[in-house]
Amino acid sequence: MDTSTLQDTKHDTSQCPGGGAIKHKECAQHLLPIKDTLEVLSGKWKIIIIMALLHGNKRRFKELQRELPGITGKVLSKELKDLEQNNILTRSVYDTAPITVEYQLTAYGYTLRDALFALHKWGSEHRRVIMGK
Repeated sequence: MDTSTLQDTKHDTSQCPGGGAIKHKECAQHLLPIKDTLEVLSGKWKIIIIMALLHGNKRRFKELQRELPGITGKVLSKELKDLEQNNILTRSVYDTAPITVEYQLTAYGYTLRDALFALHKWGSEHRRVIMGK
C-alpha cells in the first residue's frame, strides 16, 4: 500500500472509524483497538499458530513445529509465550516421562476465529486481484 498519499493529505475525519466529523484526537482514540490488535498478533508466525490451533485443538510443541515449516524452536517458544501472556492460548504441563506440554486456544483465543477467517477471505481475493490466482 502506498502510504505516502496518506501522510501527504490533511486528516479526513470522514475516514475515521465511526465516520462523521470527529476530531483527529478522537479518531486516534478509535484506532487504538486496531493498534492493540496488531501488537498482539504481530509477527510472521502468531496468526499461523492460532490458525493451527483453531483447526486442531491441543497441540504439543513438536507437533506445532512440524506443522509450521521454517519456524525455529526458539521463535516458536517466544511466540507461544507471547500468545499465552495475552490469554490467547494456554500451556498445560503434564508430569509424565518425558514431560508433556500441550497448547490450546482459550475461549478468548477462539474469539479471533471470525476475524482470522475474514483475513483469509480478504487475502484470497487480494491474491486473485494482484496475482491473477
